[in-house]
Amino acid sequence: MSFSYQNNTLHADSVAIPELADTYGSPLYVYSRTDIENNWREFDQAFGTHPHLVCYAVKANSNLAVLNVLAKIGAGFDIVSIGELERVLAAGGTANKCVFSGVAKTA
Repeated sequence: MSFSYQNNTLHADSVAIPELADTYGSPLYVYSRTDIENNWREFDQAFGTHPHLVCYAVKANSNLAVLNVLAKIGAGFDIVSIGELERVLAAGGTANKCVFSGVAKTA
């Protein structure tokens, strides 16, 4: 369901945004688990049966909750530092699903 208005109140999945603001304060970041999962699966399924691993760029958003959702559904991770690897591992990801890339890297 992702983000939608119900009775003139914005909701993320089934949670009213004003309730989140009352609980956690404002401003705050709100993500839809449903959207994250659906968007990743749609991208992953586009490759069909071709061998692949869709890797999320941790640099784009290193929020542990977001990384945890992605790890649980089988995502790989594109990382550029040991700090990003540590975040992936803390979120439940595994090192064998990480691609270490970036500038100034040597074999």
